[in-house]
Amino acid sequence: MTRGNARELAVHLIYGRDFTGEEPEQVVSARLDKAYYKNLEAENDVYAERPSRMQLRYLDMVVSGVANREEELNAQIRKFSIGWDISRISRLTRCILQLAMFEILYVEDVPTGVAISEAVRLAKKYDGDDTGAFVNGILGGFARSLSAPVAEDAL
Repeated sequence: MTRGNARELAVHLIYGRDFTGEEPEQVVSARLDKAYYKNLEAENDVYAERPSRMQLRYLDMVVSGVANREEELNAQIRKFSIGWDISRISRLTRCILQLAMFEILYVEDVPTGVAISEAVRLAKKYDGDDTGAFVNGILGGFARSLSAPVAEDAL
């Protein structure tokens, strides 16, 4: 399984947790149960291969991290989705944005550009090209804000 597939699986887990309200650990263990996981292969090719131990650590980290920082991540989505109420953003797109923002802020081995391009890829795959452009705009603004120089009079 590639990191891209693990990322897509992470979006599925975050999305599932958004519906169920389960604890992150429960979501990961239930959805990655061997018997349950094998049945999902017919629905989506991302389930063709089971995650490695390294990918399981990544999945645990990002699903728990997004759950624990959901309010912070949603505040950033609100800030950069100018003219859009967060309730108008599809649940899946919101989960994609949350994961990308979490990776940018807290996952050291994921470059910002990779997090953004993967989020755009997933948004296009699941919600269409227009959503990909929307996600790119939000994440681009978010990323630029992180690298913006501090004004001298703010020091």
